[in-house]
Amino acid sequence: MLLTQIQDEMHRRAISHHKSLRDNSLLKTELLKIKGVGEKKALALLRSFKSVKKIKEASLEEICLVAGIDKSTAQNVYGYFHGI
Repeated sequence: MLLTQIQDEMHRRAISHHKSLRDNSLLKTELLKIKGVGEKKALALLRSFKSVKKIKEASLEEICLVAGIDKSTAQNVYGYFHGI
């Protein structure tokens, strides 16, 4: 029983470690270069669209629908990827 508890604890720690690595890598994104987009908004966009490529392909209206993204930020994101 003790070995099972030790194994469970090590598994929990490994999962926590990998989650933190994944979260940190998500925040190193091109989105942070856009005016008005910080870590929270970048994370909201990535959670909604799943990739930067899909954000690039999204319309202005689709970007506006993301929770936490206002119209001016959505315009900045759209303009950044479409050269506006």
